[in-house]
Amino acid sequence: MPPRAVPRLVGGQWLMPADGRHIDVVDPADVRRVVGRVPAMSAAEVTELYDAAVLGARRWRATGLLGRAQVLIDAAADLRGRREEIAADLVAEMGKTLAEATVEVTKAADFFDYYASMARQPYGHLLADSRPGTETSVRSEPLGVVCLITPWNDPLLTPARKAAPALIAGNAVVLKPASETPLVAVHLARSLHDAGLPAGVLGLALGRISEIEAALLDDPRIAAVSFTGSTAVGRILKRRLADRTVRVQAELGGKNASVVLADADLALAVPTVAAASFGQTGQRCTATSRVIVDRRIADEFIAGLVQATEAIPYGPGTDPDVVVGPLVSRRHRDDVLGHIERARQEGAVIATGGTTPADGPLAHGCFVTPTVITEVTPAMGIWRDEVFGPVLAVGVVDGFDAAVAAANDSAYGLAASIFTRDLGHAHAFADRVDTGQVSVNLPTSGWDVHMPFGGFGDSGGSTVKEQGYEGLRFYSRVKTVAMRSEPGS
Repeated sequence: MPPRAVPRLVGGQWLMPADGRHIDVVDPADVRRVVGRVPAMSAAEVTELYDAAVLGARRWRATGLLGRAQVLIDAAADLRGRREEIAADLVAEMGKTLAEATVEVTKAADFFDYYASMARQPYGHLLADSRPGTETSVRSEPLGVVCLITPWNDPLLTPARKAAPALIAGNAVVLKPASETPLVAVHLARSLHDAGLPAGVLGLALGRISEIEAALLDDPRIAAVSFTGSTAVGRILKRRLADRTVRVQAELGGKNASVVLADADLALAVPTVAAASFGQTGQRCTATSRVIVDRRIADEFIAGLVQATEAIPYGPGTDPDVVVGPLVSRRHRDDVLGHIERARQEGAVIATGGTTPADGPLAHGCFVTPTVITEVTPAMGIWRDEVFGPVLAVGVVDGFDAAVAAANDSAYGLAASIFTRDLGHAHAFADRVDTGQVSVNLPTSGWDVHMPFGGFGDSGGSTVKEQGYEGLRFYSRVKTVAMRSEPGS
């Protein structure tokens, strides 16, 4: 049976590529299996998306806030109604476990519901004006056409997190999903289309970024670009758009630290750190990738962490007993294995994991066994570089102050957590750690849809958060209107 062919959405129409150009989407649990085929759009076809978006933006802006909200509400209901179908495609193209994929579909729907609720919130206010007979108001308006570039690790949730505030604000959206995971983005577009989103308000740019990059980013009609991905690409994107009046929002990398103090409850800390490190195969920006542990309990903590790690079952995401699935691609798998080998060469100890199955049923997948690396120093690359895989580096320090300094000794500043029974240390850590997200006796991951999300430093989002009211403000412009009610005076 040939792979399932997926159409593109342009101007409210679902179209198959006339020239047959396509991208095969493969299963990272077995790369021999092609799970779908999406159009490889040309630069001219991407420009068509912007042509349609300009017209769609005018119509969508004229749609009342409550009308926009109803589309989001109906799209959320459609996502939930097709949860099993969408989750299956997410597992097939990205490799998440079915449990993780199901949660992602639910959270994506939650984002639509949350931003739909903002339609019933104030979207402007009045200001006092010293001029007689004059009333001054401030109102929010849409920007126009925005471009959203989303990653492969949360291929449904991240597009929903970006598209929902953009749409409720009244903008048209051109969405570029990652080429590795386009199938669930098509599901997202299908839900919005079937919910009554007007033609042109959402367009899907499906294709190889090397072929459509200029058409996607250089179109003069773009008012804003929101990007989630690697720090290196984010920097290039910012430089490319720096001399234009285009808003840029970038949520980039992470090298998140969990601090385990001497008074920590290890029965809580060990499984929590392991789950935060290896859930989603470590392929999330908020995953714990560094552990900073007090020397007084280091041996006990490390022994427990290694034991917990070795008990984690890994394999294809379709297996209900599996906790850690494959990495998204062979290229990424090899990159992760390269980080592990460099750590070994620099003198770190691979306490467990660090291998890939060479034979058997997993040999054709993109697997790396859950890995704990010890005897790590701040000079090592494994302590500083984002790995984005099931790899956890452990460093040992003496006391609270040293732990805070180690947590802050990073170019990244997305998330951090601390495990302690000392309320004073908990509050002091929240004040002193230089990250946008802080947890106490909780994992570094797991933020809800209504919570502001973003980081400091190279993790991006330091000036504009990605979700909550801050996310909505990014997609809106402010207009101040002074109106004199007595023109003859």
